[in-house]
Amino acid sequence: MTSPSAESAVMSFAPRDTLEGQLAVVTGGTGAIGLACAQRLARLGARVVLLQRQAPEQAAEALRQLAGGGHFAVSASVIDSASLHEAARYVHAKAGNPSILVNCAGFTKSVAASDLEALGDALIDDIFATNWRGTFASIRAFAPLLKATGDAVVVNVSSIAAFTGLGSNLAYAAAKAGTDALSKALAKTLAPEVRVLAVSPGIVDTHFVPGRDASFNERVGKTIPLRRVGTADDVAAAVTACCTSLRYATGSVIVVDGGRHLGS
Repeated sequence: MTSPSAESAVMSFAPRDTLEGQLAVVTGGTGAIGLACAQRLARLGARVVLLQRQAPEQAAEALRQLAGGGHFAVSASVIDSASLHEAARYVHAKAGNPSILVNCAGFTKSVAASDLEALGDALIDDIFATNWRGTFASIRAFAPLLKATGDAVVVNVSSIAAFTGLGSNLAYAAAKAGTDALSKALAKTLAPEVRVLAVSPGIVDTHFVPGRDASFNERVGKTIPLRRVGTADDVAAAVTACCTSLRYATGSVIVVDGGRHLGS
């Protein structure tokens, strides 16, 4: 028989219609996907912290685009663990414990998969440092605060390159495969206080990958089952769902790519 105390400790993970009273930290918060996530979270009532490499005042315009109040920016680099820990301390002192962490910070460069020599060691190291280590380091810095809420979620922005092997370059695909593995591993080790999910977009109409323009998006969009490339808000909608509707989910990779991973 389950004791009353054990029953009271069981978490319901019931869906939410609002994020009122929640504090969300978004890394890469002033990038296209990061800002779209922040905007959706703020519209649902969350107080949002934009974490970025630039000085906090550089986020003034982004902050003005968020509904509600109490939002602020903090400066930290995801490849500098000391600055992430300092950012976590600052967030805690200023606003309390965050219950949402969205990892959007990333970096890549187009290199053809067949051009092995063009994918140099320095570029590989930079891509892994930002996209994998940076995601892990951000979670590591904020994990104690997230766990302290008793009901938190981490959403890592990954990529279908993680399982298709196709993307801006091979190192990026490998780093995102590592992000998916990280999400699954931490979903086990941080449970039940912290859920961990990954959202996996395909091609998104942003300036994230240098060299991809409107003509590229139009050409590729015609090959996707839903007949267009994704938008930053498509990704943000999936991230928000992880925080609201998909509350009885952890360790999953949510694909939001218009069906691109299905192939032609």
